[in-house]
Amino acid sequence: MEQRILMAVKLTLANVIKDTATPHGMRHPLSDGTIKDLRECLALISARERELAEAAGRPLQKRPHFTDEPARKDKVVRFHKKKPSDPA
Repeated sequence: MEQRILMAVKLTLANVIKDTATPHGMRHPLSDGTIKDLRECLALISARERELAEAAGRPLQKRPHFTDEPARKDKVVRFHKKKPSDPA
């Protein structure tokens, strides 16, 4: 439940940031203090998500992947020199 709450709050904060974004050079409608607070909140959420992932034994880095992508295990590929073909 806590993970779901953190995700919802993070997405809401991110949407607020996107909705209030201004073109380069224009003054942002949010105060500098509010922007700093948003950054601190997102950092706290990320830290707590990391703690929850570690406690649950889940990987810390969630990254998108294709469904047909092979499992992320190290694979050793050996290269052998091609044997010279026997002259006929």
